Order: sequence, then structure tokens, then C-alpha cells
Amino acid sequence: QNQHDDVKKQLLDLQLQHNSLKLEHRKSLESHSQKLAQLQQEKDTEVTNLQDTVFKLREESKLLRKAHQEVHSQLLSAQAQMEEFRQLKEALQKMPGLR
Repeated sequence: QNQHDDVKKQLLDLQLQHNSLKLEHRKSLESHSQKLAQLQQEKDTEVTNLQDTVFKLREESKLLRKAHQEVHSQLLSAQAQMEEFRQLKEALQKMPGLR
């Protein structure tokens, strides 16, 4: 009888321990699931922000290329005008009546 009671008590203790571990496991699983969801959301937000940044940088790059092209065109135009003025100056210096 005593042995039977001891085994019964051990069984009860093990069942309580099992239930306690099950609960702890469930809580741990929930905690990890929440953490995973939070990390996924943070990652998604970061990816979206990076995509926005890439888009803005591409747009800025287009504008800078266009501005560079305009400045280059203006430079070429200024160089052509300088050459034209140089030629006019030389022509004027060669004219005998203007010295």
C-alpha cells in the first residue's frame, strides 16, 4: 500500500511538473512568435525605407546628370564664344586703321 501511494504521489508530481513545463513552453513559444513578428515588421519597415532612399537617390542622380550636361553645354558655348572673340580681336588688330 505504501509503495502504491508513493508511486501515485510521484505520478502526480510528474504530471504537475509536466503541466508546468507545458505552460512554460507555450509562454516561451508565444514570446518568440511575438519577437519574430516584431523583427519581421522592423525588417519590412527598414526595407521600405531603403527602397525609398534608393528611389530618391536615383531621382537625384538623374537631376545631377541633367545639371552636369547643362553646365557642360554652357561651357562649350562659352568656349566657342571665346574663340569667336579671339578671332575678332586678331582680325581687328590686323586692320591697319585701328592701331
